[in-house]
Amino acid sequence: MNTLLLLANRSNGFAPLAESLGRAGMDYQFGIDLNGVIDQQPALQPEAVLLDLSAVELGQAREIVEQCRKQKIPVLAVVSRDALENYDPSLNPDELIIHPLPDSELLVRIKQAIFRVSGPVGSQVLKVGELSIDLERYDVTVAGRRVSLTYKEFQLLVLLASNPGRVYSRENLLSQVWGYDYLGGTRTVDVHVRRLRSKIEAPGRSFIETVYLVGYRFKVPG
Repeated sequence: MNTLLLLANRSNGFAPLAESLGRAGMDYQFGIDLNGVIDQQPALQPEAVLLDLSAVELGQAREIVEQCRKQKIPVLAVVSRDALENYDPSLNPDELIIHPLPDSELLVRIKQAIFRVSGPVGSQVLKVGELSIDLERYDVTVAGRRVSLTYKEFQLLVLLASNPGRVYSRENLLSQVWGYDYLGGTRTVDVHVRRLRSKIEAPGRSFIETVYLVGYRFKVPG
């Protein structure tokens, strides 16, 4: 992941967004003007621009979105939940982020916006037997057949398949996929695992194991 440009005001309360970027392992730089930052550092070509809508007027936001389009830089607009009702959909960024949100979801949304604008940056395909997970295109196939997963099902599958043999408790899966503040309870994990199994498993082909009284793990490839 190359440098992201966060167009925001350090004092406007969006420090949590910067913290989320750091926890997700993404490098970023603060700025308040797209051209100003690039003019000062010509070598800087941000992989994506995150635009804090609380820091700019709508007219300025439109100019930034247009500048990013001309330079083929993905632009993600960030709006707080409290200000969501005032969001103007005609701004039409490549992605809209409603903050706060789980770090894992923030990372996926940024990567999805980059993919839409820039295309794949390399082969990132996770294969386990007949199961293939394309991390860039967010596609899952089993024995060559494409499987349609929800966003949370995909997150859950990637987490488990990336760490075969590791046992995840329901509480751990809930915190990593849904976020610590999710109120649905661990029953949500069981429901999603059951739905995921119904889509990728069949008689004689299983990937996810239940660890009694603990949680779940992805089978170690034999």
